[in-house]
Amino acid sequence: MNQLNKQITRGQGIGLLATTLLGTGVFILPQLTVDIAGHDALYSWAGLTIAILPIVWVFAKLASLYSHAAGPAYFVEKAMGPVAGRVIGLLFVFAVPIGASAAMMMVMEFMQLMFEFSRESSFYTQLLLLFSIWLLNIRGIKLSATIQLALTLAITAVVVAMIGAFSLSTPIALADSDTGVNGSLVLLAAGVAFWSFLGIEAVSHFSAEFKNPRQDFVPAMLIGTVLVGLLYIACVWLVLAQPHLKSSAMVTAFDQIFTSGGRWIIGVLGVTAGLATINVYVGGVARLCWSLGKEAVLPKYLTQLNHHQVPQNAANTITIAMALVITLQHLMELPFELFLSWTNGVFVIIYAASMLAACKLLAKKYLAASLCGLLTCAAIGVSLGENMLYAIVASLIIYPLLALQQKRGRFKHTTV
Repeated sequence: MNQLNKQITRGQGIGLLATTLLGTGVFILPQLTVDIAGHDALYSWAGLTIAILPIVWVFAKLASLYSHAAGPAYFVEKAMGPVAGRVIGLLFVFAVPIGASAAMMMVMEFMQLMFEFSRESSFYTQLLLLFSIWLLNIRGIKLSATIQLALTLAITAVVVAMIGAFSLSTPIALADSDTGVNGSLVLLAAGVAFWSFLGIEAVSHFSAEFKNPRQDFVPAMLIGTVLVGLLYIACVWLVLAQPHLKSSAMVTAFDQIFTSGGRWIIGVLGVTAGLATINVYVGGVARLCWSLGKEAVLPKYLTQLNHHQVPQNAANTITIAMALVITLQHLMELPFELFLSWTNGVFVIIYAASMLAACKLLAKKYLAASLCGLLTCAAIGVSLGENMLYAIVASLIIYPLLALQQKRGRFKHTTV
């Protein structure tokens, strides 16, 4: 057998996307945006949730109509040719080890809520967690999707419980009555919050494994995105409910409700949500490598499936690459923010190329959404500035090599 199993339901798809987007930021980013914009952070999250929906809609429609393990690379190939598609695919391959490794470093922030780690013990713990993700991945995505759906429901239940505890006694004004809404601060906070919505492209790699992608994939993506936006808005509200706290407001709130058990609940949920995000990225890029291997872009070694019909050699390779990045960061003491910025730059190109592909591949009724998504990508690219250099330089290196490979006739036709 050389095809992936079709086993993901709509509910499991919602769980995959929601935990990917919630990831490492659900209990961190609300506090950061409130520190930047105060009450106006509510507008940042609400506006960003609305602005991201056209991109999600277009991505979901593309993935439902063109179900393929290569995800955005396949969309771009269909619209712009094999070289362009493979550039996007390899960009994603190059981005995941640094982006997922940065997410692993953020996971350790939640671990620190529960335990004390030295620098050395933190490094070895990251490698141990990475090994556990590898074990989960090689058993197939159905188990991962089921776990992540349960995790999404748990995070939702906890946030709702906190809202119930604080809503009656702590009313919140949407903005300071004296100053009104500060547009520049709203945009600045939205720029920070944008990290929370990166992950749409990773889930698209699993569209071919939905039982009914044309019926379930679009609703799963849209429902998952709206749910995540509402959860983040709720978390911002909870931070604003405690204006006397300057840091760790979510942890303190949980401590008040659960009598000093808050940091454990936050820690467990933060760690598991973060690991779930990394799990989706590892699984997504493994499937992409499997697809590119079948097309002779990457070594044929990556096309081998195990008895769970999972591309295990590809998963092994990406896991080793992540371990090397984690080791490099440990030895050189590089800031994880650098990895995040570089990864964001790659995603801007992937998103923009996918929006351009949608303009050609989808019906005219999706044109406005595609153009809105493209405009959003352009704005984010400008805001990233020099951090776009990693993605641009990588593209300039990858493109001529793939063009030469095509000229020599080494490309194979894409298989669905």
